Amino acid sequence: MADESASWREVARGMHDPRISERDGDLVDRSGLDDAEVDQVVRVMRSLRGWHETQRRMSEASRRYMKLNETDMRAIRYLIAARNQGEIATPGALSAYLGISSASTTKLLDRLEHGGHIVRAPHPTDRRALAISVTDATRVAARESVGRLHARRFAVAAALTPAERETVIRFLDALSATEPDEVTEPEPDPDQA
Repeated sequence: MADESASWREVARGMHDPRISERDGDLVDRSGLDDAEVDQVVRVMRSLRGWHETQRRMSEASRRYMKLNETDMRAIRYLIAARNQGEIATPGALSAYLGISSASTTKLLDRLEHGGHIVRAPHPTDRRALAISVTDATRVAARESVGRLHARRFAVAAALTPAERETVIRFLDALSATEPDEVTEPEPDPDQA
């Protein structure tokens, strides 16, 4: 069993190394990089993977603690942010933020209200709209779970020098820009048909 564990770890370590995962080099351009530089890039990619895994585990723990799904948690965070900025949150604004239909927003609000997380009230200036607010109990629970995690992350970023933060910002922005506008299906290989 120990041999299996070591084996899967070695395979997983190689997934980020283009010298292993993409030997022919037709996708990953390694020109101009020596082995030490490729090793460093691989360490960056592994660190990103580690952050993604940590983020996933933290999000799952927060959702379990709050007994909410991911969209519900995003809605709660939005509603808290709106409250903190003195804005009145409406179903339409929440729908736009979450990128979901008004019908889905109504179901979400029904679920959150039934769970004691939100309150719907008449909008103070628009008779056609509702004002949505988070209950005090949910606001406190979110502060104790998500809020404390955010504070730890902020401290890590604050510990960097201004130049280091600019480097991280440039890197993450450039990484975000690698997302394709549209994911396309690969062309079928005529030799495989």
